[in-house]
Amino acid sequence: MAKCKLVLLRHGEGAWNKENRFCSWVDQKLSCAGVKEAQDCGKLLKELGYEFDLVFTSILSRSIQTAWLVLGAMGQEWVPVEKSWRLNERHYGALIGLNRAEMALNHGEEQVKIWRRSYGVMPPPIDQSHPYFLEIYNDRRYETCDLPKDKLPRTESLKEVLDRLLPYWEEVIAPEIKKGKRVLISAHGNSTRALLKHLEGISDEEISSLTLPTGVPVALELDENLRPTKPHKLLGDEEAIQAAIKRVEDQGKVLVPAK
Repeated sequence: MAKCKLVLLRHGEGAWNKENRFCSWVDQKLSCAGVKEAQDCGKLLKELGYEFDLVFTSILSRSIQTAWLVLGAMGQEWVPVEKSWRLNERHYGALIGLNRAEMALNHGEEQVKIWRRSYGVMPPPIDQSHPYFLEIYNDRRYETCDLPKDKLPRTESLKEVLDRLLPYWEEVIAPEIKKGKRVLISAHGNSTRALLKHLEGISDEEISSLTLPTGVPVALELDENLRPTKPHKLLGDEEAIQAAIKRVEDQGKVLVPAK
């Protein structure tokens, strides 16, 4: 029997999602389409009767902005929002800022897929010569972390994302759910995939096939031990969801010029 409901959400489309660039820890706001995705998500959750007691986000603006827009569309703006860097997107290291399709052309689609979707492979680390290094590591938000700046990641695989996310899940989020709080986690594609891997016991191989589109809520029903009682479900129009999944998967492919 399901005891708890949990909703996970990859933020709405960001400016660099639209440009098909590795955004990672660079702080980007939502695109116009991303704002609409978040608002539509909130409207859908309201129609389905969802109510939340607590929301968790990363410390990146696109995650926070999505949470605000969802709550606004639901008429639940007053719900508390807690933020942690441990829910941040995966750190893509030296790939940050690069165009995925151009990377596929230069390095091959399979290599880009490994960098994007594999569980244990890390991209090359970012260093101080990288054009976005100072923008990230001089950002005041990272002074709020429970690690000193020089201990923060310089690159991550999905495994490292799960490793830094799990303590926050186990020590902060899970206890609130066990108290009966109805929780929304508005995060990122990879932090959400990592959490789903943990909760559903998805194998290292199978996780590479899990694609989450922007702005589509993922519903989970959990027992008293926070184990899923059934597979997760993406909420919304099935045809639109499948089209959105395909768009995400196509991001790492070589662009074919229109005839």
